[in-house]
Formats: sequence, C-alpha cells, structure tokens
Amino acid sequence: MLDVAYAMAPPGGQGGEPNAFFQFLPLILIFAIIYFLLIRPQQKKAKDHKVMLDNLKKGDAIITQGGLYGKIINITDQVITVEIAEKVRVRVSRGHVAGLASSTGESNP
Repeated sequence: MLDVAYAMAPPGGQGGEPNAFFQFLPLILIFAIIYFLLIRPQQKKAKDHKVMLDNLKKGDAIITQGGLYGKIINITDQVITVEIAEKVRVRVSRGHVAGLASSTGESNP
C-alpha cells in the first residue's frame, strides 16, 4: 500500500505547493488588462484635453460641456468670454470647454 502512495507523490519529494508567482499571475493579468483598456486611454484623453485648453486663443470656435457653441472673445487664466450670438456673451470656466468646434457647428473628435 505504501508503494502506491509514493507513486502518486510529485517527483522531487515536494508536496505539490504551486509557486507563489503562479498564484498571483491571474491577478497581475487582470490588473494589466484593466490598465490598458480603461486607465491608460482615460489618462491620454485627459492629457489631450489639457493640451487643448492650454492652446485656446481668441477667435477660436468652441463648444462647452453644456452644449453651447460660440467664439472666444476674451480669455484669461480661468475664465473665457464666449460670444454665442451677436451681442450675446457668456462667461465660461476654462475647464468647461469640451472642445474646438468647426464653423458648421460640429465638434472635432
């Protein structure tokens, strides 16, 4: 009977403990997938938005996060004055500019 028990043991006399690295490999793979599918694209989009905000200048056609299309009349560090119709101007926080708009009123991707 002991012959059968010895025959079932793994070679080298180890008790069948898997390596710690292989136990954490699924967690590492899940984190890598989440990073490349969710976190990294979001960071890239935020970086691109910040660059766009830094490059705004007087005369640019923009769209706000609220959906207003207009043309920049005045710009400071935090506030942008946007003309949305003739002699109709609104002040918008610089961070609430969603993007540049084309002359047809469609936002650029």
